[in-house]
Amino acid sequence: MRRRLPFPVARFHRRARRLARDTGHTWGLEAATTPVDLAHLLRLARGRRAVVELGTGPGWTAISLALADPARRVTSFDPVVHEHRDAYLALVPAATRERVRFVRGEGAAGAADHPGGVELLFVDSTHERAATVAELRAWEPRLAPGATVVLHDYGHPDFPGVAEAARELGLDGTVTGGMFSAVRR
Repeated sequence: MRRRLPFPVARFHRRARRLARDTGHTWGLEAATTPVDLAHLLRLARGRRAVVELGTGPGWTAISLALADPARRVTSFDPVVHEHRDAYLALVPAATRERVRFVRGEGAAGAADHPGGVELLFVDSTHERAATVAELRAWEPRLAPGATVVLHDYGHPDFPGVAEAARELGLDGTVTGGMFSAVRR
């Protein structure tokens, strides 16, 4: 599965998985975006330089997005600083680390201070309908024309709120694997 990932991203994932196993960080292994979903997300991110992620988790997705494109900047919001995140970030070159910004805060609140121009918004946060709707509404004015919005865990039986939010907002998009993507018109 990792063969679908760009080499630097696949190498990072091997190292991150090894670190997670060595430190007993099983949650990191469970919470990280799967290689198949990550490969799809990276395809959607091609050519997009300003990326925002809502729901940092162990940080693997934000780091992978930065590794995949040396011109891309990634800002990731999460109210919780999860264990080992900085150790995972230390696995990549300084030039990559400089392009990843972790912000401790709620995803919806983060939009207020963001300058905008977001070309890709990746939502992988609470998975609850109301919170997802609030995040998408907060970030909508910050999206660049033609921006892609991606909702992770769409259709997952444990997280019905993701699909409910997309329906409530009338989003028209595509489902691939565990992700829903829509392009802003």
